[in-house]
Amino acid sequence: MNKAELIDSIAKEADLSKASASRALEATLAAITASLKKGRSVSLAGFGTFEVESGAARSGRGTPAARALAPTAARTPKFRPGKALRDAIL
Repeated sequence: MNKAELIDSIAKEADLSKASASRALEATLAAITASLKKGRSVSLAGFGTFEVESGAARSGRGTPAARALAPTAARTPKFRPGKALRDAIL
């Protein structure tokens, strides 16, 4: 399912126009993104938890001059499904 199909499904299930469903989806995604950007997790009961994990900084070598590099720690978004979602897809 792509974004357009998701919007169509939301519009049908919630009895909304496609424009309203699109705005609702965009607002939801923006709120989740803003919360993750601030380092906070987002928990949706029965669905799952969105959170940010920080990877450790590591060392590396640049190939052209074989000089040492110091890549910074990476922040990666993660999703952990809730029990109800796991049970629903079994």
